[in-house]
Amino acid sequence: MIFQGYYLQPCPCGFFGTREKQTCSCSPQQIYKYRSKLSGPLLDRIDLHIEVPRVPVQLLHNRKAEESSKDIQQRVEQARAVQCERYYYRPGCPFNSVMNGEELRQFAQLDKEGQEMLQLAFETLGLSARAYDRIVKVARTIADLDGASRVDATHVAEAIRYRALDRGLLF
Repeated sequence: MIFQGYYLQPCPCGFFGTREKQTCSCSPQQIYKYRSKLSGPLLDRIDLHIEVPRVPVQLLHNRKAEESSKDIQQRVEQARAVQCERYYYRPGCPFNSVMNGEELRQFAQLDKEGQEMLQLAFETLGLSARAYDRIVKVARTIADLDGASRVDATHVAEAIRYRALDRGLLF
């Protein structure tokens, strides 16, 4: 896991939950103590938590054609331009991450299915109001990257998937 640019190991030895041949040598108590260093309120302030597993060498040898960095850069620049237009009244060119409550309601309205999905995730995962808002902001950004004017359930689902620590999938 990366925390503001830093990779965090899943446990002190680094092998907890891996699919590698190495096995975790940490006791449950060591893992619990290690994980408890990151409090819920701190994790709440991190927009994206994703697992980045080790890549088997076979996959590195047999790479398929993927979206090029240049294509990704163009999509990001287009999404950024949309955000600059959206927040034209703010100084500079702010990101979706700075939306306040009023802007969330105005620019990140979810469709009915997206609202239901987020409500279910909120109830199931016990999300805080801060996590709820961050998921909506991330969903708005995903919609911008897709070139979509509205935030729909697919964008919400992807944003929820990026909250792996809330779901207890990491660590």
